[in-house]
Parts: sequence; structure tokens; C-alpha cells
Amino acid sequence: MESNFSGPAYTVGIEEELMILDPDSYALVNAIDDLVEDSPDGDIKPELMESVLEISTKPCADLREAGVALRSLRRQVRDTAEKKDFVIGSAGTHPLARWEDQRITAAPRYRDLVQELRFVARQEIIFGLHVHVGLDDANKAIHVANGMRVHIPILLALSANSPYWRGDDTGLASTRMPIFRAFPRVGIPPYYEDWDDYVERIGFMVDAGVMEDYTWLWYDVRPHPNFGTVEIRAMDAQTHVDHTLALAALIQAMVKELAEHFDAGKKLAEYPYEMLDENKWLASRHGLEGELVDLPSRDTVAAKALGKRLLDRLREHAQDLGSDSELDGIKDLLEHGNGAFRQRKVYEANRDFSELLQDIVEASGP
Repeated sequence: MESNFSGPAYTVGIEEELMILDPDSYALVNAIDDLVEDSPDGDIKPELMESVLEISTKPCADLREAGVALRSLRRQVRDTAEKKDFVIGSAGTHPLARWEDQRITAAPRYRDLVQELRFVARQEIIFGLHVHVGLDDANKAIHVANGMRVHIPILLALSANSPYWRGDDTGLASTRMPIFRAFPRVGIPPYYEDWDDYVERIGFMVDAGVMEDYTWLWYDVRPHPNFGTVEIRAMDAQTHVDHTLALAALIQAMVKELAEHFDAGKKLAEYPYEMLDENKWLASRHGLEGELVDLPSRDTVAAKALGKRLLDRLREHAQDLGSDSELDGIKDLLEHGNGAFRQRKVYEANRDFSELLQDIVEASGP
């Protein structure tokens, strides 16, 4: 497996999966072919469903550059959609959509995916946020990916933005998480000893014919050797672009902390996989309104308190990276609630999904 972990370190790329909607009913529309176009700021491209549009920034030197690119991409797809009589929204799930009404994109990779996974792929009408951070050494990338497993639950709690599914309140903050969990090779990833161990174990799976290459691993965090990045995939799509950029800034600071941990020759603390996975479930169920287990102490801690503690610890790293101001979005999530909390607040006022979807569309601008 070829490795492109050549640096520079801490570059950022952001991918968002967005909803294509009818401007009157706010139903999902199978219209991706009308919206794909070139962009100077990155890519606008299809996803598995024809009602899903993905935007991805080019690799950016810092969060400021990434923010300019992401806002420009959101603006471009919104303006193009308006010309074609559509609107764009961003959240982890569409509150009313039924997967049975969605068409699969006419691309070989996605048709192969549906042929392989059948219902598991067809029912995946969900929307995620992925963040790539560049690194300059393959073994360091493995160390960072291993260390990021501890942070996945708080990132999910902060980003949870999918409380509704097929017209029902699921009682979860992130319904997207258990839906995606039906896929193979997802969730908290295994621990890898080093780059050679990763190559050997992934190579075993490829040689056995169970997957084409490492991009068929959909773990919450994974090395991406072609890009030379570590990719964090655990988050729901964010309605407000400021929250997307805040999560990217927090992740970039986490990666820097772990990379420096590797450079200092330190070893990661070992925690049971079961507890990492349980914390992720708690984050999906309760978001920021519940508790997570503080792994070093084994005590339960309010998710907001854990998030605040993490924010304070990582702020210095963000300052070094020039992304301190973007972290204000994390403070906003902790003080005023994540997307799931905000969705419920809007819906419960009048129990009107149209009103909620209108609010999502209006807040999804650049």
C-alpha cells in the first residue's frame, strides 16, 4: 500500500453531505445531475443517493482558508440550486424522508455497493461530516488514528444533529449513528500497532477478496494514505457552517496534540474497546444532554463538562494553528445546544415538520 504521508502537517480538508430539497414541500429530490459542476474551491459531486450532494474543500493550509473555501462551496451550491428551483439543507437526517423514495446514483462504485450490501446500503439516507488532517509520517498517522478513538464520543455528542427519522422523534440525539452502524467495517476502529501492522491486516482483507481497497473501511477514524491524512468520519452534518468549522478546528487541535505525543515517544493509554464503543452509544443517545465515562477516572461526567474541559486543554494548540477564533463555535454548542437540541426546540413549538425544515434550510447558508 502506497503512503503519501509526506506533509505538510495539519492541512485541513472538509467534506459535507447536503440535502437536495423541493422549495415548497421540502421533500428530498433526486436531482444530483442538475447540481454537479466545477468549483475553484474544491469538489461538488454525487453520493450514494441522487438526493444527496457532497461538497469537499481542496486541501487547505489552515482553518481560515478552509472556512473561505467551505463557505464559497455552500454559496455556490445554494445559488445553483436556486436557479434549478431547488433548495439546499444540512442536517444528519431528513426528518421525514423515506429511503424507499430515493434513487441510487448511476456510478459503478455505488451500484457495486448496493449489489454487495443490498438493504443495508439502500436505507442509508443519512448525511455526515468528514474532516481530513494532513500528517507527515505514516507511523504517526497510525498513532493519531489510535488516539482519536477516545475522542469520537465527544465529537459525536457535539455534532449530533439527527433526532428525527421517517416522521418520528427517535429519542436519540444522533439517529444517523445507529443507521450507519448497519454497514460492515464501521464504528470505532481496531487498534493498529504501527503502519506495517495496518498494511498487513488491510492487505489480508483485500487479498481475501472481501473488499477492493482500504476506502471500503468506513470506520469513525481512518488513515487515508492516498491523501496523506487522518480522516475523522463520526460527525453528523451540521446545519450551521460555523459549527462545521468549529468541529474541524477542534479535530485539527486534537491531531496536533496526538502528533506531538508521538514525536515525544509517548505511549497511548489503553482502554477497553467495549468502553470506547459504549461511550459512543451514550453520545448518540443523549448528545450533550447526558453523561459520558471519563476513561482515566472511570467516573461518569456530564458531556458538556467533558467538552468544556477538552476545549480549554486544546485551545493553546488551536492558537498555534491560527484557529482559535473558530473554536468559538464549540463554545456555542456547549452553551446553546447541539443541532439535535435546536431541532427539537423548533419542532416542539408547533409540532410542524415543514417549519423545522424551513428553519434548517434558512440556517444552512454560507
